[in-house]
Amino acid sequence: MVFLIVILVIIVILVIPNIKIVPQAKSYVVERLGSYYTTWKNGLHFKIPFIDRVSNVVTLKEIVKDFDPQPVITKDNVTMQIDTVVYFQITDPKLYTYGVEFPVSAIENLTATTLRNIIGELELDQTLTSRDIINSKMRSILDEATDPWGIKVNRVEVKNILPPKDIQEAMEKQMRAERERREKILQAEGEKKSSILIAEGEKESAILRAEAEKEARIKRAEGEAEALLKIKTAEAEGIKLLKDAKADNSVLTLKSYETLANMANGQATKIIVPSDLQSIATIGTTIKEMIKDDKSK
Repeated sequence: MVFLIVILVIIVILVIPNIKIVPQAKSYVVERLGSYYTTWKNGLHFKIPFIDRVSNVVTLKEIVKDFDPQPVITKDNVTMQIDTVVYFQITDPKLYTYGVEFPVSAIENLTATTLRNIIGELELDQTLTSRDIINSKMRSILDEATDPWGIKVNRVEVKNILPPKDIQEAMEKQMRAERERREKILQAEGEKKSSILIAEGEKESAILRAEAEKEARIKRAEGEAEALLKIKTAEAEGIKLLKDAKADNSVLTLKSYETLANMANGQATKIIVPSDLQSIATIGTTIKEMIKDDKSK
């Protein structure tokens, strides 16, 4: 009975602690007698007591490190502070464990030196407007340099670029002046367009007034012509009726009286009336002769 208890104690102390379950997205680096033995992936594993040892537990997820701002000097001797964010992933747990001491610190120092080298080839304006170029160069250099450490650099981002205070103030003044210049240009362009639209409106209005006056004159002339035509037509119709009726002297005399009456209703202040009817008859005969002449023609 005592022997069974001892065996159970030995199993509990030695066997159970050496059963390892590796979770997803992690790897265990195992050493045997002080030397690298194997790398355990996710699943159930067993190590030999006192012989095998888990030297490092490595995560395979992407790691994000935000490094502190680093002082850098541009090509035109401007000192500024730049902080970066590095996204990397461990691809080889063995190289990551044995490749370099303190890998994250090594990446930080490598990032700082690489950033200084790249910014040293750029002027201030280029540095502020070339973030994509800086990111791309840094990622390429860091990825190549960290490959022996079992690390793959996926992305590098320049988080902040902080120029000196006096340069920031000068840049703000420049930006303010540029905004004011653009505002004045836009205002001038707006006034120009407004003047053009007003002039075009006045031009179109004058054209429309001229066309309206022209149309009115044409309509008045057409009305006067039509009225005159109707008057002449009525006169012609009257002459034709006299011809058709074969008017004699008495009719012509009557028409003469009507003409005199019409003249009396007009604006004339004096009317000369023949002293005898013979004169009136003579007038009638003259009118009759005129009618005959028109008929013969």
